[in-house]
Amino acid sequence: MTAPLNRREFLKQSSAAALGLTILPGLKRKVAPSDRLRVAHIGLNGMGTNHLNWFANLPEVEVVGLCDVDETHLNKALATLRTLHPDTTAKTYADFRYLLDRPDIDAITCATPDHWHAQIAIMAFQAGKDVYGEKPLSFSVREGQQMLKTLNRYDRIFQLGTQIHAGDNYHRVAEIIQAGSIGKVHTVRLWKTGFPPVLGPARYQTPPATLNWEMWQGPAPVSLYTPERCHVNYRYFLDYSGGVFQDFWCHIADIVWWSVNPTGLKTIRAKGEAPEGIADAPKWIDVDYEFDGLNLHWTSTPPNVPGAEKRHIGAYFEGDKGTLLCDYNTREITINGVMMADVPDVPITLERSPGHQQNFVNAVKSRKQPESNLAYVRQMTLPMHLGLIAYRLGQPLEWNARKEKFRHNPEANAYLSRTYRKEWNLM
Repeated sequence: MTAPLNRREFLKQSSAAALGLTILPGLKRKVAPSDRLRVAHIGLNGMGTNHLNWFANLPEVEVVGLCDVDETHLNKALATLRTLHPDTTAKTYADFRYLLDRPDIDAITCATPDHWHAQIAIMAFQAGKDVYGEKPLSFSVREGQQMLKTLNRYDRIFQLGTQIHAGDNYHRVAEIIQAGSIGKVHTVRLWKTGFPPVLGPARYQTPPATLNWEMWQGPAPVSLYTPERCHVNYRYFLDYSGGVFQDFWCHIADIVWWSVNPTGLKTIRAKGEAPEGIADAPKWIDVDYEFDGLNLHWTSTPPNVPGAEKRHIGAYFEGDKGTLLCDYNTREITINGVMMADVPDVPITLERSPGHQQNFVNAVKSRKQPESNLAYVRQMTLPMHLGLIAYRLGQPLEWNARKEKFRHNPEANAYLSRTYRKEWNLM
């Protein structure tokens, strides 16, 4: 049995986890092959490389499959895996459907561009596999609904890749706010600084022979190939993602839904600016949300509150007894004019994470949903989609939270889903 961690060891590990560098106790311990979780990775550039390294270093996991539509990414990932496990017998795939056909695979991770997240997860559930999916959860609201419906139907496990959720800081912020230390929270301010890169002009050309551009686009509208639209830069095009806003929303909104669980969304108002160049996701976006008893504001610059200007990302909770400011790894609580880093009288009530990836492995084995489970992250992700819709339409929107549709606005409701290209509607 692994010895319990002391507080110093735990804080060291949870801080690393917040950066996506999970360090696990007993990493070298032996696990019988029959007890290992057989995992395959879909999407292997960028965050997908992190997925591979994280799971390949878990003693309870055997990586048995790698998949990417770009041969260069696939070859690089296989070389990485062979450095970690020289005796690996993992197979490689250019089409994830062949991988999902394998009955010996228990779970998959997905780090594709956003517009592929939902279909891959849904088809994995249908194939009897559990999923560790990179954020954001889905490209659209309706996709998130369908993902949850399918997960429940097939009794699967899902963890969203919000690695910061595993850190001690978010656990402690949630404990302090839930304990009522700053009173009833009536306002929350979220922000993320930074503009997208200026892309263009477009360099239209024949796709590289190593890249299946047709499948990379998949369900999204068809486009001629240009490097500016592909791989890392995809997130700045609304055909595939939603810019800086969509990239970071889940990481910082997570602590809001964990701490106060906003419900009864009523109105969404957004403003922003289109970027320079050929991309079309917002250069910056500010969104105001009205929930039952709570106002939530997203801005692309720090709000005018103490301490915010020092942080490139953050959350500021305003309660009737005090305030709490936090980012991924720090927090400042102010009560009656006194600033503190903790409230010692608040007990530890939330079980700490063994690491975000280990939490997923444990959930697969126990069949109990992990911390960043699908039902939770769908509610947390949904307002992000609505904020982008309000930006695109340039008008305030009214939301029916029970029916999950806009009130009296067919144009806005049309953005809740997207018709896939016929040949890539695989479900």
